[in-house]
Amino acid sequence: MSIDGKLLARARERLRQRREMNEESQRRHREAAYARNPKLREIDARLRATVIDAVTAAMCSGGDISEALTAIREENLELQERRGMELARCGLPIDYLEESYLCPKCHDTGYVDGEMCDCLRELYREEQRRELSGLLKLGVETFDSFDLTLYSPVPDPATGVSPRSVMETVYEMCMEYARKFSGDSLNLFLSGGPGLGKTFLSTCIAKVVSERGFSVVYDTAASIFAKYEAEKFGRGDIEEARREVRRLESCDLLIIDDLGTEFATALVNSSLYTLLNNRLVGGKKTVINSNLTLRDLEARYSAPILSRLLGGFHVLKFAGTDIRIKKKEQGS
Repeated sequence: MSIDGKLLARARERLRQRREMNEESQRRHREAAYARNPKLREIDARLRATVIDAVTAAMCSGGDISEALTAIREENLELQERRGMELARCGLPIDYLEESYLCPKCHDTGYVDGEMCDCLRELYREEQRRELSGLLKLGVETFDSFDLTLYSPVPDPATGVSPRSVMETVYEMCMEYARKFSGDSLNLFLSGGPGLGKTFLSTCIAKVVSERGFSVVYDTAASIFAKYEAEKFGRGDIEEARREVRRLESCDLLIIDDLGTEFATALVNSSLYTLLNNRLVGGKKTVINSNLTLRDLEARYSAPILSRLLGGFHVLKFAGTDIRIKKKEQGS
C-alpha cells in the first residue's frame, strides 16, 4: 500500500502535538508534587544525574567499568526507594512521577522497529477520512443506502434489459471492487448520462477502499488539471503543486470525477495522458466517472489517451433516467 506523504505529515503533526500536550501535563504534574514536597525535586534531579553518570562512564572509560556501573545502579535504586517513601508521605502513589506515554508500544514516536505504529496509522486513517470528507458526504453515501428502486424495471425495447437489471450488476461490481480492492484490481470507467449514480457509487468505493488502509485521492477532472497547470507554469506555490501532482500519480486509488467537463485544451490532453500513463505503468488503480460516450471520447481526446482508456479500463455503463429528478418527485 502506498502512503500519502501529505496526509502522513498531518498525522505526524497531530502526534507531535499530542506528545507535547502529554509532556506538558506531566510537567505540571511533577511541579505540583514538588510544591507539596521539595525533597522530591532534589531526588529526581539526582536520579537524572545517575543516568548521565552511567552514560559518561560507558563513553569515557577504556577499561572495566562494571564496578562503576554497579555503584551507579545501586544509587539509582536507593534514590527510587527514597522517592517512593517521600511520595507516600504526601499520600501519592509510588508511580506518580514515572514518565507515562499515550502509546506504550512506541513511546509516542509513531514507529516501532522502523515500522509505523498502530497509533500513527490510526491518525493517518483519520486524515484520509478528513481529506475525503472535503469533497464527499461520507456517512451518507454508502452501498447500503444505494436505492435500486429508483431505476425502472421495464425492459428497454432496444436491449430487452431493464435499467434496474443493468444497475444491479453495476452496483454489485462496484461493491465487490471496493471490498476486494488490491494491486491486482481493474481500472474502472463509469460511463453514463448525468444523474445515474456514478458519483454516488464512486464515493462509496472511495470510502470503503480508504477505510481498508489504502491511499485514496478523489478529485474532479477540472481540479486535477488545474494542479498540472499550476505545476507547469509555476503558479502559486510551485512546491505544493508538485506535491499534489505526485499524490495524484502515486496514490493507490485515484478517482477522477466528471471527466469531460473540463475545458478541452492541449495542456489538458497532455496532462491526462501523463497522469493515465504514469499510473498504468506504476500499477496504480484509477476510477473515472464521465457523462461522455465512447464516441465523445474519440472526438475529445487524442489517440494515445483513447488507447489507454479503452485498453486499460473496464467500462461500466450506467442505465436509466436522471434519478435526482425522481428523488425530488418522491420528496414533493
